[in-house]
Amino acid sequence: MPDFRFEGTTNKGKPVHGVIQADKKAIAKKKILALANSKRFKVNKILQRRTFLYKASKDRGKPFTGEQKAFSKEEVKGALERLNYKVLNVNPKLFDIKMKPPDTEIVTFVRVSADLLGDQLPFNEILQLLVNDIENNSLRESIKEVINDLQHGVDSEEAFVRQEKMLGRFAARMLGLASKSGNMVEIYNSTATFLERNLEFKKSIKSALVMPMVTMILLILVCIFYIAYIFPQTAELFIRMGIELPPLTAGTIILSRFLIKNMSLIMIGFVLSIASFVVILRFPKVQLLKDKFIFHVPIMGSLIHKTTIEIFCRVFYALYGGAGESIEAIKLSAEACGNKHMENRIKTVSIPLMLSKGIGLVEAFEAADVFTQTSLSRFHSGAETGTIKRSALQIANYYQKETVYKLKGVVDSIQVVVAMMIMVIMIALTVVSSETATIKPKTNTQLGR
Repeated sequence: MPDFRFEGTTNKGKPVHGVIQADKKAIAKKKILALANSKRFKVNKILQRRTFLYKASKDRGKPFTGEQKAFSKEEVKGALERLNYKVLNVNPKLFDIKMKPPDTEIVTFVRVSADLLGDQLPFNEILQLLVNDIENNSLRESIKEVINDLQHGVDSEEAFVRQEKMLGRFAARMLGLASKSGNMVEIYNSTATFLERNLEFKKSIKSALVMPMVTMILLILVCIFYIAYIFPQTAELFIRMGIELPPLTAGTIILSRFLIKNMSLIMIGFVLSIASFVVILRFPKVQLLKDKFIFHVPIMGSLIHKTTIEIFCRVFYALYGGAGESIEAIKLSAEACGNKHMENRIKTVSIPLMLSKGIGLVEAFEAADVFTQTSLSRFHSGAETGTIKRSALQIANYYQKETVYKLKGVVDSIQVVVAMMIMVIMIALTVVSSETATIKPKTNTQLGR
């Protein structure tokens, strides 16, 4: 999350400055102005921390280049001069765009960190070791910023949360909590296991849905091209000859003329529909409805629902330390599960019931109406025996194995369905094309009549 520094003065002329974090400059400005109104000072300047490229030399040596994050050119120049460097030039980086690292890079970082923690290496040494071997520039810069924040006394949770956009919300929150929890190895292992599981699930989903969808889209485009441009070349010839067309051929000609006449409107409507759909999905209420509906999608809905519960239980297992810490663990687990509907139900139903009415954990989960009967049954058993934490891990492991096996079957079924749809479309095209072969021009006798 970007840093923004504000500078101002009080009514008595005393300087005021500070740093806040915000996703965008407009949000930062709004926060700073609200702070200025409450504390009664005037804002003179708002600067965003950005990357500057510099060129410098030392002791008449060969000039070298580098980059540094700062709020202004003067800040970079002053820092270099204090190190006795001669500054040749400092300029802001024009295209300071940080792309999110690939999931595989993040998984590798967390897994290797977990393994090294298991070997009892100090955490600061682990970060220094890994930052030198990370190939992805965005991830390397993020870890460097974490190291720098920790060296300057920033709280570990805050240091990692600042990298939420690069590491992902779940990973950033979990890694931030790890050093404060007293069981870093366990939390890092749990985080790595979840990220590996999530990456595998995404790959399976892509295999099940993306490739078939691409195949279907390409097939539809081919069909449109055939109906709109290739087929009419033959059929229109028969029309000019005054030959009566068979039903399928006549219907295809009507469709062809419609497509040719309205192709521009169809394309514009298609693009606008996709863009509108993407924009609408960003609204919070729509996200809630979408995430609620996705649980009821045939075949895939059940798998997604169980995977969401698996994530919740795995995070809950890593964070839960006893009855006194259950509320915070439940809240963070709900935020990490990746489903807005489930998160909302737990936060607005389960947690308030536990806080205001003293209802037990299992009863509160049941009231949320987002957990399966299997998971509720295991939580109930854990509550009776005092092994809630272990029960959460059992649920996570059980659903992990179940979804892995079932997803393979779903992938195979989807591929069969797509193959059948392709076959049906190809047969339809073949039938329409073959029908034209049955068309016979009128004989001279028929013309004379």
